[in-house]
Amino acid sequence: MPFGYAAIMELRHVRYFAAVAEQLSVTRAAQLLHVSQPALSRQVRDLEEELGVDLLERYPNSIALTEAGKVFLAECKAILRRVEDAVEKVRRKSPSHRSILRIGFAATPAVEILKQAMRVFHKQHPSIQIELKDLSSNGIVRGVRDLKLDLGITIGVAPQSFEGLAMKELGSYGVTVAFPKEHRFAKLKQVPLAEVAKEGLITFTKSEHPEAHSAIRKILSGFTEEPNIVMECDGISSLFAAVESGKGVAIGFETMAKLAGSRLNFRPVLPSPPRLPVVVIYDQAKLSSAGNDFLAILAAVKLKSLRPAAGLLIV
Repeated sequence: MPFGYAAIMELRHVRYFAAVAEQLSVTRAAQLLHVSQPALSRQVRDLEEELGVDLLERYPNSIALTEAGKVFLAECKAILRRVEDAVEKVRRKSPSHRSILRIGFAATPAVEILKQAMRVFHKQHPSIQIELKDLSSNGIVRGVRDLKLDLGITIGVAPQSFEGLAMKELGSYGVTVAFPKEHRFAKLKQVPLAEVAKEGLITFTKSEHPEAHSAIRKILSGFTEEPNIVMECDGISSLFAAVESGKGVAIGFETMAKLAGSRLNFRPVLPSPPRLPVVVIYDQAKLSSAGNDFLAILAAVKLKSLRPAAGLLIV
């Protein structure tokens, strides 16, 4: 580097490279950053030229980090954490600042425990605002990884999806089947899984809720080699509407009944499969004191239908 050289690297270069390096995809990183793919590629190239080293190995259909890229990614993360800490410290000095706890949740597993925990938390921390986001399972994981969420409450049947994050099991729910009022299952107190396997199944989209598909396969593994999934929905409301219209039945948490009200019928299944786990995920290194307090409250909430996390369905 010539004497008197002044570096022109800016914080955006750090953010851009960190996003590409963590995603190992310029396309996905561009989507997360809301910038165009060519512009992002150019910024990373400019950064490499400025540093005088290659940070990425580029292949026809993929990219990988060089050894220099791995070192620089670690440094970029440290820089970004330091900037975020500085911003938070400055904000706390402002009289008008109000702390925000950001929680992502999947509606069905979180419907009971989230309501109870928020009630307790608000009594203990009336000045802290809770921001809730109803998201897909993958959306929750992305939000926690990207530090856009402090905590995520979701189904935990595929804990390998949470690699690199802390996970705490909060309990479990029994499996139920949802069906229209006029369905043949309405005459039964419990529905045999052999009969459920004969029905068309409605579930969530595989791209955003892969664990839902894994759970269905596991639950019906002794009754069918290939579950007959006839429709995928992007949320719980559209799933209820599809079941109500008679397009099929749905397998899920027993708490689905609390969200659907009187629109649908629900029955436990027979034989009873392992219960579905509810978990909270978070970044241990970045969790605030408020996040830790909420975590403790979640662990302490006792609900009759939310049993201890034992004998869970892990796929």
